[in-house]
Amino acid sequence: MSVSNLKENLITQIDGALDYASSTLTDENGEYMASSASYETFITMALAATRRSTGNDSAYAEQANHVVSLRDSGKRVNWAHITGTLVGVLTSIREAIDSGYLEQATDIIHGAVFADFLEMAQHLLDNGYKDAAAVIAGSSLEAHLRHLCDTHGVNATTMDGKPKKADRMNAELAKAKIYEILDQKNITAWLDLRNKAAHGEYAKYTPEVVANLISGIRHFITTS
Repeated sequence: MSVSNLKENLITQIDGALDYASSTLTDENGEYMASSASYETFITMALAATRRSTGNDSAYAEQANHVVSLRDSGKRVNWAHITGTLVGVLTSIREAIDSGYLEQATDIIHGAVFADFLEMAQHLLDNGYKDAAAVIAGSSLEAHLRHLCDTHGVNATTMDGKPKKADRMNAELAKAKIYEILDQKNITAWLDLRNKAAHGEYAKYTPEVVANLISGIRHFITTS
């Protein structure tokens, strides 16, 4: 998807949530007056738009998650406060994207996308499919290495235009000081585990090792 298309899609999703809030949750005087089910629908829409636009760990997402957590505090729910805050968060995100912030946010969006794959890997692991989990997590790591190459001007293809292997990208990214030698060593080990899973060497690692693989890759993606 191109940057312009991504920008358009994000704004459309945000506008959909904002339109729902103004058309469904407010009365003729602009006061928030709706059923709890309608508020819950808006919260779902708002959180989805926020996380898709800025990732799970952004300041926007933290603010949205915090105000939504008030709903579960055991006290009387102040729907107007929660809704008003979420509308403010969405409006701020929309303005930031519309003013060109998207170019700076692509790394965050990228991280959010791959976090979804890592959640899929975790789900597979939790249900006893350690081998598939290892392959998916390792593939996410390789895709992230390619993204880092593109971001930092490291060529991700060979002279004849073929994609470089993950190990080579790892070595060249470390050489370019994009990350530390310790990260390079960890990545080498993670890629080795992915290769074992992909080539049927299932007895050479345990579910616990795959769990560490997923958490390690998640930390690396969110911090690099």
